[in-house]
Amino acid sequence: MTSPARLAATRDGWHRVAEHVLAAGEYADTGEISLRPAPSGFQTTHQLADGRQLSVVGTELVVTASGSTRSTALTTVRAAAAFAGVAPGMPSSVYPAATTLDLDVPLQIDEESAQVLAGWYELGDAALRRFAAAVDPAVAAADPILWPEHFDVGITVDDVDYGASPGDDAIAEPYVYVSAAADRRTADPFWNARFGGYRTIRDVDSIDDAIAFFRTGRDLLTG
Repeated sequence: MTSPARLAATRDGWHRVAEHVLAAGEYADTGEISLRPAPSGFQTTHQLADGRQLSVVGTELVVTASGSTRSTALTTVRAAAAFAGVAPGMPSSVYPAATTLDLDVPLQIDEESAQVLAGWYELGDAALRRFAAAVDPAVAAADPILWPEHFDVGITVDDVDYGASPGDDAIAEPYVYVSAAADRRTADPFWNARFGGYRTIRDVDSIDDAIAFFRTGRDLLTG
């Protein structure tokens, strides 16, 4: 069983690669920064200019282009960027990066922890798709987005954000959330955070659990 420290280190390593390699490379070639969950990890949503697709799969960086695939262990941001063929670093003109650009600091990515985080993204993505299909066909037509800044996968319905986070400085464990403006929220104990409401991986065992949480939040907001 992975430890909280190993999970946090893996999340940080993944997050740094997401911002400073995958999203940075995608932005340089397409002007977009959106990522998406993928089997055992995450990947660029848009292909780079020469058709490359960049993916993080567990402890490896995978580059797919012209029908061929090559991979390398994730060791440092500098090495990952060089392997991917991108200039490392999220430009500050796009947004202030949430992680530091430490090019040569070792990435401490643990395989077991990576499996936990990838499974959480998969659960969140599936729950968001089913939830969106039930409440808003227009939202359902678009894929949930894994944003590199906050590193969560989410959707927006009626100006309310629904999503799944791998954890952060405030909430250490992976969690699902409903984020709504304070003046739209009631005094219900569902709203247990400054941004809205959340439940951690300890209380969400399945896709259905996540959907039920999202629905409860929506019901409280819509009456």
